[in-house]
Amino acid sequence: MVKRWALFLAVSAGLTAQTPAGYPPLPQGVKLDANIAYAQYAETKLDVFTPAVAVQGKRPGVLVIHGGGWVGGQKEGQWDSMIRRYLEKGFVVASVEYRLAKAATAPAAVEDVLKAAEWCSRNASKYNVDKKRIVATGGSAGGHLSLMVGMTPKSAKLGKPAKVAAVVNFYGITDVGDQLGGPNMRSYATTWVPEKPGRLELARRVSPMTYVRRDLPPILTLHGDADPTVPYEHGVMLTKALTKAKARTEMISVPKGRHGFPKEKLDELYPQIFAFLQRHGVTK
Repeated sequence: MVKRWALFLAVSAGLTAQTPAGYPPLPQGVKLDANIAYAQYAETKLDVFTPAVAVQGKRPGVLVIHGGGWVGGQKEGQWDSMIRRYLEKGFVVASVEYRLAKAATAPAAVEDVLKAAEWCSRNASKYNVDKKRIVATGGSAGGHLSLMVGMTPKSAKLGKPAKVAAVVNFYGITDVGDQLGGPNMRSYATTWVPEKPGRLELARRVSPMTYVRRDLPPILTLHGDADPTVPYEHGVMLTKALTKAKARTEMISVPKGRHGFPKEKLDELYPQIFAFLQRHGVTK
């Protein structure tokens, strides 16, 4: 009886180590390195998931950035909508935490995710990842930050520019200034970019629209045309500007789609997402 109890405790301890609070039990064989510090702040941590199935050669990787209007959300909330879906396709997944507005206002979140992308590139070989096939993705504020990872140039002075193979943007904010006033003003945006001298210039510096140009990674935007939080026009405007600049871009419009898609809709969208990534050489 004592031996059985000891075995139960050992197994329970192993499960706890593999499944930190906030995640469901992990599929058999999936490995997790949790809460790795990628920068000096308490919030700048990421979780790395490695798929169960062995492969020959290097894997693709993906940087998953959570949403929450730069004021909320957490990396553990992306399991079903993003993390597991990429794991099932053989990606190594890095799920990223960053400083929210209560810890530091703009441009801190952008600076953090650029450092996270740099960490992923620097540690790619450790996780058998092809650094030339790393994707950035996220939804809402996470979509905005994934776009900033893919689009921010050195001239922005927000950090070392990242090199990613593609960006998958779910209904991300593309013009931060648009949400600081007028009909599209949102409290999360005014919290992240508070009133202070140079506010509109700062909003411009942290807006993907500012950095539209031809030499960008392929960008896929998914946006619902009934989104009440981030206007559908944000996705349309970015895609039109990228197309005009002759950048590689596509947009999937979701009829009657609101802010955040249900599981059934995501089940329809992800085959299109992975087809996009295959067309651009991320998957083989």
